[in-house]
Amino acid sequence: MSSLPLDRLFRIDGKLAVVTGGNSGIGRMMAVTLAEAGADVVLIARDIARLDQTAREIGQFGRKAVVLAANLGESEGVAEAVAATLERAGSPDILVNAAAINERPSMQVLDEGVWNRTLRVNLDAPFLLARAFAPEMARRRWGRIINMASLQSIRSFNNGGAYGVSKAAIAQLTRALAEAWSSQGVNCNAIAPGFVETPMTRAVFSDPARAAAMAARTMVGRNGLLEDVRGLTAFLASPASDYITGQVLFLDGGFSAG
Repeated sequence: MSSLPLDRLFRIDGKLAVVTGGNSGIGRMMAVTLAEAGADVVLIARDIARLDQTAREIGQFGRKAVVLAANLGESEGVAEAVAATLERAGSPDILVNAAAINERPSMQVLDEGVWNRTLRVNLDAPFLLARAFAPEMARRRWGRIINMASLQSIRSFNNGGAYGVSKAAIAQLTRALAEAWSSQGVNCNAIAPGFVETPMTRAVFSDPARAAAMAARTMVGRNGLLEDVRGLTAFLASPASDYITGQVLFLDGGFSAG
């Protein structure tokens, strides 16, 4: 049990976090939250202009932000991102794998190209990044890996296809990483958000009837907000979660429990 005072239990002052997909949506909110909790942040995505916007938000909390352009859909791009992180910022204490793609062809027409692109970004990149950064976290006897799961980790949605498969696999990768590293102080958990309005879910929210139907399937009667991600992000990244590992935590207003 942590002996930290309560006002420090959720602080990560002096830590370094790497956040993929920090250019928009949930990844951006998680990156800013980690900065607010005291961490410097390395932001990795392809859209430098939007990463720069996130970096400016991080600067408002007096924390440093390093912006790295990388194609996480190729193993060479992941390797370049790892090398650039170590060169420009050092070895991270926290890894957040928030980058994802969600192309939505039906399973009947899903081709190998979509399948491979989805699995490379959504599953291979988190594995490769964890493999690169976890050993040094373990040497220091403290680290956090936070993956992004999904409602589709446990159930099927229309045209979920490769995305759903990747998110089911992320849940198991989370457990496997936790088994490998938790005894050395590196905890790994995943957040499975419900329907939150982001660029990836624009198709749902552009249809008011569909958005209302999704809200009605929750227990709290509404869809998620980006602000809902802040508390769980701070918890999983901080000493408050020292005894939590290998878990997929559903941040979905009760959707998955209904």
